[in-house]
Amino acid sequence: TKAATIAIAEYDGPVYLRFGRPKVANFTPADAKFEIGKGDVLTEGTDVTIIATGHLVWEALQAAEALETAGVSAEVIGMATIKPLDEKAILASVSKTGCVVTAEEHNRFGGLGESVAQTLVTNNPVPQEFVAVNDSFGESGTPAQLMEKYGLNADAIVAAAQKVIARK
Repeated sequence: TKAATIAIAEYDGPVYLRFGRPKVANFTPADAKFEIGKGDVLTEGTDVTIIATGHLVWEALQAAEALETAGVSAEVIGMATIKPLDEKAILASVSKTGCVVTAEEHNRFGGLGESVAQTLVTNNPVPQEFVAVNDSFGESGTPAQLMEKYGLNADAIVAAAQKVIARK
C-alpha cells in the first residue's frame, strides 16, 4: 500500500486506489517496487496463466499451490493496475500456457477480465475463464460471506483453471 501510494503521488494523471476490507496475508516484501502499469509474475508456470488483482492475488497463489499438487503448473500474475494494463506480461505468459483465468473482486464486466479479453482477442486469442461477480447487484455482509457467496476464492480459481485447460 505504501509503495502504491508513493507511485500514485509521483504519477501525472488521474488515479483510483481501492482498499478492500478483508485481511489477507502480506506476501509482498517491504522493499518491493510498485510500478503503475506493470504486472508482477509471482509464480512461473506452463499449463495455465492466472491473472489476479486485489485480494484475489492471495487466492490465486493458494489456487496455484492446489493445482501444483494435482500436477498442473500455474503462472500467477498479480495485476495491481488495470489501466494502464500490462499487455506485454499478459501476452508473454499466455504464449507459454495457452490459456488464462482472470480473478477479481469485481463485476466480470468492465474490469480486469474484460480488459484481458480485449487484449487477447486483438493479439493472441486463447481460452479464458473468469472468476468474478457475474453481473449482479452487490449485497451486504462480511468480506468472507461475500467472497463465498460470489465464488471469489481459491476453489473457484482451481475449478476455472481446470475448465480452461480442458478447452485448449
